[in-house]
Amino acid sequence: MQQSKQSEWHEQWSMLQDDALFLFKDWIKPYTLENFSGKTILECGCGGGQHTDLMAQYAHHVTAVDLNTVDIAKTYNKQNDNVTFIEGDIANINLDKQFDVVISIGVVHHTNNPEATISNLRKHVKPGGILIVWVYSQEGNWMVRHLVEPMRKIFLKNISRNKLLLISRIITFFMYPPIYSIYLLPLRFLPYYKYFDNFRKLSFYINVLNVFDKLNAPQTHFINRSQAETFVQGMDSPHISEYKNVSWCISGVKSI
Repeated sequence: MQQSKQSEWHEQWSMLQDDALFLFKDWIKPYTLENFSGKTILECGCGGGQHTDLMAQYAHHVTAVDLNTVDIAKTYNKQNDNVTFIEGDIANINLDKQFDVVISIGVVHHTNNPEATISNLRKHVKPGGILIVWVYSQEGNWMVRHLVEPMRKIFLKNISRNKLLLISRIITFFMYPPIYSIYLLPLRFLPYYKYFDNFRKLSFYINVLNVFDKLNAPQTHFINRSQAETFVQGMDSPHISEYKNVSWCISGVKSI
C-alpha cells in the first residue's frame, strides 16, 4: 500500500535538527562511519538530512530518499556535491540499481508495513553489500506503547506542532529531576533505566526533540525480536542487538 505524505514530519524537521553524532554511531554498530568510505549508500528516510551529511563525509555517493522532507534535507546538505535526493515511498520505490550500503535509521517502524518496507530495502542491496536498520523495539517499551501512544492519539493528534513543541519542552523539563536523582541509584528494574543513560549525555534541545518525535509520529510499529530476525533472515553475518532496551540495531550482508 502506497504511503501517504504526512505533514507532521515536514513540520518536525523544519523546527528541529538531530545532530547527536554519538547516537548515530551507536545505532549503526557493529559498523562505523569509516566502513562507508568510498561506498555508494542508499539512505531510506533521510528526514532533515543530518545523517545524510554525516555519511556524505565518507561515502563516494549518497542517494537519500524521503517522502516528506526532501526540500529540508537538500538545503541542509547544500555543501555536499555527492548527494542525490529523491522524493518517494521507501516501501515501494524502485531505483533500478543496487548499493553497497542500504541504511534506514528510525524510519521503518513509522511506515505502513515494516516487513514490506524491509523487503524493498533488501532488493536495493548489492550482493556483498550491507543492510543497516535501526527500529524501536516492542520489548522494553511498554510505557510508550500503552500510555504515551494512546494519549497521543486521543489528545495530541490535532493540535498545532508549535503547541506540541511547547508540551514537549515542559515534559522534558519535568523529566530532569527524577532522571538526575532516582535514576542515578542502582535500581535497574526501573523502566527506561538504560535509556536514561543517554538522556544525561544529551543536551536539553536533543532531549526535547526525542520527546517531540514520540508525540509527533503519525504512526509507530514496535518491532519484536522475532520480527527483527526476519529483517535479515537468509543474509550473511546477521546482527541483532538491543540498544538501551528500547530499540534494535539490525544489520546483515547480502549473499553473493
